[in-house]
Amino acid sequence: MLRMEIFTTGAGRTDTGVHARQMFAHFDFDENLPENIVKRLNSYLPLDISIQKIFPVKETAHARFDAVKRTYQYFISTQKNPFRQRFHAQFVHYDFDVERMNEAAQKLFLYKDFTSFSKLHSDAKTNDCRIFEALWEQREDELVFTVSANRFLRNMVRALVGTLMDVGRDKISVAQFQEIIEKKDRKFASMSAPAQGLVLTKVEYPEEIYLFL
Repeated sequence: MLRMEIFTTGAGRTDTGVHARQMFAHFDFDENLPENIVKRLNSYLPLDISIQKIFPVKETAHARFDAVKRTYQYFISTQKNPFRQRFHAQFVHYDFDVERMNEAAQKLFLYKDFTSFSKLHSDAKTNDCRIFEALWEQREDELVFTVSANRFLRNMVRALVGTLMDVGRDKISVAQFQEIIEKKDRKFASMSAPAQGLVLTKVEYPEEIYLFL
């Protein structure tokens, strides 16, 4: 469309089956973009991908490394609902203690090394993350977990959700959850929660990278 080879860099990557309500990517282009480029691009893309806006940023801006905050939400259906199969994990036979899950989630603010929830043999230079928010909410027949951080490790949110679910099912205690964090070993955490319940909902950047807002 732009009559030159274009390379895009995304804000990050997720596991297969994870969705995104918001995602950013950057590319370099020195000329003016066609006015109808968003509409034309969307006509080429499959139905499950939609571009909302293209805007200019500073030449040094980077979609991945300039992000200062990322927010994920995990959705669990506690009643069978065929319309939620693509975007919710289905756990209709379990009773979860949301208060205990939130008590455990608050322990995340005490730590920065989350090796226990990281995919093994990843290429990450550090397993340190800063957690800004971690909260479970009961919304009628669904549970929603919201977690925000400056960065996430590969498979971290799904491993975290799976372990917190075991807290909610009284399979592990809040104290044991805290011990799992401290052991810095993936084998002590629970199985990862199913991918389809996870959604990247927001990626935030410092205002100074934008040429206009």
